[in-house]
Order: sequence, then structure tokens, then C-alpha cells
Amino acid sequence: MSALAGANLIYGAGMIESGVTFDCGQFVMDNEFARMIKHVVGGIPVDDETLAVDDIAGVGPFGDFLSLDATMRHMRALSQPEVIDRRVREDWESRGASDLYHRCLKKARDVIREHKPEPVPDDVAARIHAIVEETDRVAGVA
Repeated sequence: MSALAGANLIYGAGMIESGVTFDCGQFVMDNEFARMIKHVVGGIPVDDETLAVDDIAGVGPFGDFLSLDATMRHMRALSQPEVIDRRVREDWESRGASDLYHRCLKKARDVIREHKPEPVPDDVAARIHAIVEETDRVAGVA
């Protein structure tokens, strides 16, 4: 059985108010969640290294797994959020204590300000224009 009960589409990224409003900060947040879901749906490797049977036996019950090199290596390989902040509270507070929504909104504004999209090839732009004109004609708008 796959994650999300076999769903292959995540709908409504950035939508709030039942889809009446689009929010750029929400879009960045939803993108982060979708990226994390995509990672998990891609599968989790299960082998001698990731099972860490020897490490578990070596640390024992109630031991400190977080200090193991393998734990850090695998944690970083599996979990690389861009806007979710997993630092301890003191570090989070010392860096401004910004909430997830405001970090996402800042990232959205940065993308809007800095992103330089590649131009659409002339033939593609012409085809899009023709589709819009035909749609307008059929709809009686033009």
C-alpha cells in the first residue's frame, strides 16, 4: 500500500478560504509539505546501514542515538526542509523567533522579486495566443 492511499495529485496549493483566495505564503508552505510527502512516497531505503541493528545494540535501551554519526548522516539525508524550522527553542528565539507563515511569506516575496523565468519560445507563445483567441471566439468574448 502506498502513502496517501495511492493519490498522485496534491490539489489546492496556496488556496485559502475554500479556494476563494490564493496566498503566496500558504503556497510556499504547501510546497514544502508536498515536497516532504513526495520524498516519503518515493520510498525509504531499508538495508543494513539504515536498520542500524549494530548501533541499536551498542547504544542499548535509553541510550543516546542522536550523538551517533549514522543518525546525523541519515537524518540530514531524509529531512531537509527549507522553511520548517526544527532548531531548539533557544536557537529559534535567538534568530528572531519567526513563525512558519512569516518565513514562507518572506520566501514567496523573495521569489517574486528575484526569480527570472526563462522566456517561452516564440512558437509556444504563438500557440498559446492562438488557443486564447480561439477560446475567446468560441466563448463570444472576442
